[in-house]
Amino acid sequence: MITGYQARTTAEPGSVESGSIEPGNVESGSIEPRSAAPMTAELSEAEVDRIFRALADATRRDIVRRTLSSEATISELAGDYDMSFAAVQKHVTALEAAGLVVKEARGRERVVRGAPERIERIQDLLRGFEEIWRGRIGRMDDLFAEDPPTTG
Repeated sequence: MITGYQARTTAEPGSVESGSIEPGNVESGSIEPRSAAPMTAELSEAEVDRIFRALADATRRDIVRRTLSSEATISELAGDYDMSFAAVQKHVTALEAAGLVVKEARGRERVVRGAPERIERIQDLLRGFEEIWRGRIGRMDDLFAEDPPTTG
């Protein structure tokens, strides 16, 4: 089972292979995206699962969006949703476990702010997958553009 995502630069910037994800060392359980600018941190399969499970919920996506632009207390967040304070707290806890927000105590309140560096890591991961599909589509386009073999 592939258990991680790790960056490694192995292609020339701008080449067809630049930015693609290829199977890594199966024993170490990693996929290594290749890009012109290598990422510095690896996301484990469990981290990726937590991130996408957290983002699968519309309320959580909205909390991330709001806290990336400005921090908010859990009470402020709870006031904007048709749910209890405890329910919003659970959403924030799931986002914090995924590393998408940071919660800190300030007096009696808990302030939540987005984690843009984690969003950037996710964007890098998604760009790698995008490059795989763009490369595959490009190769299919090349195959369709070739002259068909003639029989005769």
